Amino acid sequence: MGIEKDIQQQQFRNDYQKATVNIIFSAGWLQEKIKTFLDAEDITPQQYNILRILRGNKEPLSTLQIRERMLDKMSDTSRIVERLQKKALVEKKTCPTDKRLVDVVISKKGLALLDKLDKRNGELDSMLHSLSSEEAQTLNQLLDKMRDTTRQPL
Repeated sequence: MGIEKDIQQQQFRNDYQKATVNIIFSAGWLQEKIKTFLDAEDITPQQYNILRILRGNKEPLSTLQIRERMLDKMSDTSRIVERLQKKALVEKKTCPTDKRLVDVVISKKGLALLDKLDKRNGELDSMLHSLSSEEAQTLNQLLDKMRDTTRQPL
């Protein structure tokens, strides 16, 4: 099976176009699998991303700081944080040094949810089960190389 069969297109302009289409298609495929994984806990991939950012930082973050670290830069961070607050997964507090800013921290309930999901990390890893560890390393290197803006265009 290949991208040709998956999208029912036999020809591409060149290997660069094929790779671009393949990356876009594969990203959507993986996002759908992650969404299905998170559906059981009633959170979105963006909410999961914010919870992981907050847990990893250990210190309160503003919504702007959260947005800078998100995988999906197009997300409406403020709205997502509001939804997480309604679920009691995060807490918002006025920044002590600048009253105009709001700091966001992960709540105990949010930490408990991430702990629960962490126990299922094998399921996330298995989404790429057809790759060996070495192939996953190579894929990481190639994707990093693709995004390297210091390289000259062809």
